[in-house]
Amino acid sequence: MAIGGWIVLAVLVLIAFWAMGIYNGLVTLRNRFKNAFAQIDVQLKRRYDLIPNLVETAKGYIKHERETLEAVIKARNVAVAAAQAAGASPGRPAAMQSLAQAEGALSGVLGRLFAVAEAYPDLKANQNMLALQEELTSTENKIAFARQAYNDSVMEYNTKRESFPDNLLAGPLGFGAAEMLQATESAEERRAPKVGF
Repeated sequence: MAIGGWIVLAVLVLIAFWAMGIYNGLVTLRNRFKNAFAQIDVQLKRRYDLIPNLVETAKGYIKHERETLEAVIKARNVAVAAAQAAGASPGRPAAMQSLAQAEGALSGVLGRLFAVAEAYPDLKANQNMLALQEELTSTENKIAFARQAYNDSVMEYNTKRESFPDNLLAGPLGFGAAEMLQATESAEERRAPKVGF
């Protein structure tokens, strides 16, 4: 084999290692943001499990607020479905936007439930209600931290896939952009439920 052949072979080997490095780096970052979403998912499931207990506790005290209780359960069910869809493909823009909207709606109706509960002194003094609200507040804080970790991982992944020379291979290798999970609710709704009982 002539020296020119060895040079061509060496260049091809270098290009192959370069491509493998880019591919492996993108896989690592994609897996990192998927793992970060799994942490959000754990906290969301915890939140979803707390809500029926909260509604059951409130149901005995606020019988005249049936539509508020039904709205909470409906919003919870929509959020559960959105979380399952997002969990199936973390980072997919439509799934992340749907989850953010469902979570915003759920936070809004939970806020209404807590506002209604303020008018019922017996419910405000109920120890089970107090404990559930405290658990929910704690879970909301954990969700916020997990969302920040997820968004940081998505930003790192998107930066790598958009940077030269990685952007030359990212698209052809199937590495699409990942969507961050943004809060869509207003500043008032964004606050974690307060324990005011």
